[in-house]
Amino acid sequence: MAPKKGKMIVADLKRRSEKGLSVAKQTLQAEKIQYPKLRKALEHYITHWDEFTHPGLFSIACEAVGGDPDVVAPAQAAIALITAAFDVQDDIIDKTEVKHEKTTVYGKFGPEMTLLLGNAFLIEGFKLFVDSSVTLPKEKEKSALETLKKLLFEVGNAHALEVGLKKREDFTLNDYIRITDMKAASIEADMYLGALFGGGVDAEVEVLARVGRILGILATLRDDLIDVFDIEELRQRILVQDLPLPLLFAMREQEDKGKIMNMISKSHLTNSDVATLVDFTLEAKSVVQLKGRMRLLIDEGTHLLNSLSHHELQDSIQSLLSFMLEDL
Repeated sequence: MAPKKGKMIVADLKRRSEKGLSVAKQTLQAEKIQYPKLRKALEHYITHWDEFTHPGLFSIACEAVGGDPDVVAPAQAAIALITAAFDVQDDIIDKTEVKHEKTTVYGKFGPEMTLLLGNAFLIEGFKLFVDSSVTLPKEKEKSALETLKKLLFEVGNAHALEVGLKKREDFTLNDYIRITDMKAASIEADMYLGALFGGGVDAEVEVLARVGRILGILATLRDDLIDVFDIEELRQRILVQDLPLPLLFAMREQEDKGKIMNMISKSHLTNSDVATLVDFTLEAKSVVQLKGRMRLLIDEGTHLLNSLSHHELQDSIQSLLSFMLEDL
């Protein structure tokens, strides 16, 4: 049931992101990037560029307030470009060479080209966003720019805090929750801007922004937990000494840490090892608390959605909320 539901959600988000991604790719390819290696890095990213979450959620929020996503595709493309910049630069921080069984720009071209490509995405994204914002009423144009800046700074601060957090021995579950909340600002931005460009009234925009924050928190927690399930992702994170934080918290509660340390120190992690680590993580008190927090957030999001008038879109967002705890 869960895989089918997940596939349906992904298919819907992919469909919704197509036009915005197409505009984003065309915008970048039109630029005259002179250095051949950087041009190849761009083409490599575009070939494998299938990030649908951010532009897809922008589209859902736009339609949820009665807007037409196709009309505001340039704004959707701007969101896709800006989030792509964060994506490639995160790969430098995390030293991610392979993602979803595909070599990243960082893995193929190194940190220098990755950083420069991220800069190109940011420049194009903000230029396109500013150009798109002039179609809004004057007061909403200013709000769009200021809110996007505020939320993206919050995301940047979250990643900086996370880098520092991983170097400390005394980080707490509350530290982790705070950073997770801050990271979720990126999804809040998607849905806030989708509702704003869709012509939503203030109350609708506010509701969808909060639902976006909730979805962002849930997605981040889910991704961190799923990283313990994914044998290839776990192997890679062990290799660069960047264990998923839920696993680190669970290890703190384990009386016999040596057993777990021996397991993750193996040169070859088996499926049986991963199954043991998954059980160990999901049974930890701190992770049980996180899952309890996820349930409360789903309940809050469900309550907020009841105020929206477009019930079909309300159901789509509700499916996203409830999916975040599937198979966990």
